[in-house]
Amino acid sequence: MEAEIMNSDMEISSAIFLHFALLSMMAIGGGVIALAPDMLRFVVETHGWMNAETFVRCFTLAQIAPGPNFLFATLVGMQAAGLAGAAAATVALVVPPAGLAILSLHFGSKIRWGGRGRALRAAVLPLSIGMVGTTAWSLGTMTVHSTGQGLLFLAATGVLLKTRLNPLWLIAAGAAAGAAGWV
Repeated sequence: MEAEIMNSDMEISSAIFLHFALLSMMAIGGGVIALAPDMLRFVVETHGWMNAETFVRCFTLAQIAPGPNFLFATLVGMQAAGLAGAAAATVALVVPPAGLAILSLHFGSKIRWGGRGRALRAAVLPLSIGMVGTTAWSLGTMTVHSTGQGLLFLAATGVLLKTRLNPLWLIAAGAAAGAAGWV
């Protein structure tokens, strides 16, 4: 079955809102960043509202800019459907989880979870790790196109895992390597 072609920004914004709102309810532990692969699939592969390079640029810009990490979804919405798309993506990522958190706090304070709460947290931890790993893999396979880029990626990952170096230094080093034509 072919995907229905959406022409207006409002139709696109509505689709983004519904899809991102459902995704936002799965952003457990890893945050919205872990949902990037499905967002990419939805806006790039399924609907063609932007290309993968534009999606990665939106993601990267939001990661290096100060503020919350979910801003990349706002940029994706903006690229797909203008201001209406930006608003739809942002509201979809903020309101449903905030509502769930408020309800959880309200009812959770009345119920003592005990062992069930610990079991639930233990069950969610591997899911969060898997979602963050999937995001790293998806973005890595889209952006690493040469051996030099792959080696730079592995070196940066190793430095981040073994040291407490600020990632901005690695970004600067990667930019310098790219400007010099090494990667």
